[in-house]
Amino acid sequence: MTVQIAKDVYWVGAVDWEVRNFHGHTYHTHRGTSYNAYLIVDDHITLVDTVMPGFEDEMLRHIAEIVDPARIDYLVANHGELDHSGAIPAVLARAPQATLVHSKRGVDSFGKYFPNGWKRLMVGTGDTLALGHKTLAFLEAPMLHWPDSMFTYIPEDRLLLPNDAFGQHLASAHRFTDEVEPAILWDEARKYFGNILVPFSKLIVRKVEEVQQMGLQIETIAPSHGLIWRKDPLQIVQQYVRWSSGETQPRALVVYETMWGSTADIARAILEGLTEAGVEAELFAVPQTDHTTVVGALLEAKGVLVGSATHNRRPLLNITALVEDMIGLRPVNKIGAAFGSHGWGGGAVPVLEKGLNEAGIEVVQDGLALTWRPTPEERAQAVAFGRAFGERIKESYGGSTNRTD
Repeated sequence: MTVQIAKDVYWVGAVDWEVRNFHGHTYHTHRGTSYNAYLIVDDHITLVDTVMPGFEDEMLRHIAEIVDPARIDYLVANHGELDHSGAIPAVLARAPQATLVHSKRGVDSFGKYFPNGWKRLMVGTGDTLALGHKTLAFLEAPMLHWPDSMFTYIPEDRLLLPNDAFGQHLASAHRFTDEVEPAILWDEARKYFGNILVPFSKLIVRKVEEVQQMGLQIETIAPSHGLIWRKDPLQIVQQYVRWSSGETQPRALVVYETMWGSTADIARAILEGLTEAGVEAELFAVPQTDHTTVVGALLEAKGVLVGSATHNRRPLLNITALVEDMIGLRPVNKIGAAFGSHGWGGGAVPVLEKGLNEAGIEVVQDGLALTWRPTPEERAQAVAFGRAFGERIKESYGGSTNRTD
């Protein structure tokens, strides 16, 4: 069903209730997702973004509820990733006279994905396109999160179409953020930012400042995944600034992978020490908990303690993969430490410490490496290890654990 989001502007995308993995199985979409496309009915009929291959018919059916897809004059592609551009061939097959509009840096991505003779218009920041009663204004947003990314803005409606910014992977029968449970919405918004946009934090801060300097008035933000922000839409922009700036809570994650339960015993003792220090803490075992969930929780946490049993002188594979994710994401303003258990030969703890350092996470205390199963005395040592880490977190907040939100 189509939904009107502004005068003569309609959501015509598709909802994917079943998808559970994204970005090559690195992102777990527990609540599905949507591929949002927006139809503007004006003197020149315009479609902004399309959908994932396989959902073309659903999108075209939605468009046909409003206008004949053959009447589309412009197809604006804010980003070349196939979950947004994959239905371009289907649209242009129905409307061969239409012009494909994309950023100047989209020459490479669109040219590689779709080498053909379509009519094209390349635009950059400050360029506009008159549709009749409405105007499209374009703002390049390179590396948010591809080089070709851009935002499209409709000044007459104060409507921002930012593609992959400000979205969530969330399937819903609703189209607006104020229609769903806030806890679910913000959980998915955090995971989305933490798993996709954290590496571009500095760019996000600069882009928000650029938008502010341009004086854009924004009443609605319609991203290309998830739900549309129409009531207090700047709340998500403000949250992006906080996340990009590394604003955290006095909270710690204890994340581990165990072989025969010894590292799990150490992890639970560390959690106990954190709690004794008055620091909020969460315990995550991998692979029972997927990376997407851990990274989403890490976004607003100050500290992370990573543990593993040793196997072939190295950490176990699932925790290694999680640390590799952190290295690629480079979370902002975090402290960390490593722990683990080993038998006749260690090795996991220093490898984990090296990984934390490579991820830009400051290692603030020497790792805790215990042999075989911890004795009661060693368990007390692990509690003290967690307590000391908790005190380091409290020092970051002037000795207080009061939340900043």
